[in-house]
Amino acid sequence: MGTLASELGPHAGRIAGQPRLYVDANVPAGLVEFMRARLRWDVFFVLEHEDLRRARDGEHYRLARQLGRTLITLDRDYLDDERFPPAESGGVIVLAAPTEQGFLGLLTRLDGLFRGAVPPREGSGEETVLGGRKLHLHVDWTGRQEEGETYR
Repeated sequence: MGTLASELGPHAGRIAGQPRLYVDANVPAGLVEFMRARLRWDVFFVLEHEDLRRARDGEHYRLARQLGRTLITLDRDYLDDERFPPAESGGVIVLAAPTEQGFLGLLTRLDGLFRGAVPPREGSGEETVLGGRKLHLHVDWTGRQEEGETYR
């Protein structure tokens, strides 16, 4: 057994630069596995943490920001800017699709957005690429920001 750095170094290197996500309980486990295995994202999944399984939306919102992670959910309640102010988040992505294939396509296009995104500015106070913004993604989303389109 080596030092903490030697033991964790290979794992940290593997996920360095990957999107850091907080996935709430209403996202199916199969999608989480796709995010991890296929897209190689760093995913914190609340269903794997007994004390968070039944936490309220506000707790998930706060904890995602505290952990420096973007929240991914199917719950449209997070689109309410009054209850969940964008400036107080590490970013929120609400997914909407009628089928599992639709969700997989959205996640694949989202991966392209993450990989093409400019990292958070040093000293900006933002820890995530989408910090302070919300995306409501549907199956017709192309994965590219169109001219004049803003992410709120």
